[in-house]
Amino acid sequence: MILQDVRYTGSMETSSGQITEGAPQGRAAEGEGACDPIPDEAFVQWHDAADGKPAGVRFLAFNTVIDIEAYGEAAACRAAFEEVRSLCRTYERLFSRTLPHSDIARVNGASGAPVAIDPLTFDLLTRALAYCEASEGAFDITVGPAVRLWDFHEGTVPDAAALAEAVRHVDWRQLRLWRKGGRYLAQLGDPAAAVDAGGIAKGWIADALVEAMEGYGLSGVIVNLGGNVAVSGAKPNGRPWNVGVRNPAEPEKLIGAVPLARGSAVTSGIYERCFTAPDGTFYHHILDPRTGMPAETDVAGVTVICEKSIDAEGFSTTLLALGLERGLALARRRPEIEQAFFIDAQGAITPARG
Repeated sequence: MILQDVRYTGSMETSSGQITEGAPQGRAAEGEGACDPIPDEAFVQWHDAADGKPAGVRFLAFNTVIDIEAYGEAAACRAAFEEVRSLCRTYERLFSRTLPHSDIARVNGASGAPVAIDPLTFDLLTRALAYCEASEGAFDITVGPAVRLWDFHEGTVPDAAALAEAVRHVDWRQLRLWRKGGRYLAQLGDPAAAVDAGGIAKGWIADALVEAMEGYGLSGVIVNLGGNVAVSGAKPNGRPWNVGVRNPAEPEKLIGAVPLARGSAVTSGIYERCFTAPDGTFYHHILDPRTGMPAETDVAGVTVICEKSIDAEGFSTTLLALGLERGLALARRRPEIEQAFFIDAQGAITPARG
């Protein structure tokens, strides 16, 4: 259930100190945050249903390609697609680490002061803290200080001293969330800490998009947020959706497919953002919060199946970082994980269940 929007403008005092000024944007994306440009925001491709294939839309958000398809009345599909595009713009302007007026950026830039945030952001961060606690130290949404030092596009390895200093400020327990007077507040106890919701936000968003589209009476929906897939309903022939699983050894190819009638499949892999340094060292983007370096793991990819996409997203990175033995143990302890497939660098698959 998504919390109802409230909006706050101005400043106020609490027992925790001065609240920084700002206006959480809410679903209408009002206020300063609406001015933050999103890369390639205007790009969109539509296709109508034809030859038994669903209608669909493709656009860019969250630094990835978004593909959404649905079976249903043409007008209902188009209206649903328009709404989810709008929702994605709102969510990106709330949750982005880099957009200057987002809730996350304002919390990170508040130098430890409390910040009024949108209830949607409050809900996301509250859920994220639960996954931090369950991850055995492998997942931490305050890993922002370390993330900032890496550039996987340019292939830049951070200075060791700078990275060591950064991880001193990584501790999810420093993020405090509370409600007061109908308002939603966030505060980082360490002024040098920084939240990065990138490891959890797409799962939250996928669930929200599916829920929104279900309100249009569509018979089947599939949402693909670049490796995070959530589905509802089925194809007209009654068959489930097939979600492809990439081969870590050859990421451009699939190693198999997971049938889904409802729920979510999320894949995390060390091949998603990575580079090889001139000395031959391989670096991937899944960082160990304790060191700021890529997690040492014997797993190249993990696909997690859950009823809710936020659960699949919240545990996929953790299971990969933990490695096969510890990852299997955690997956088998968590009832929300219906299945998890661990894939090593040679393509061997180990299921957590069955």
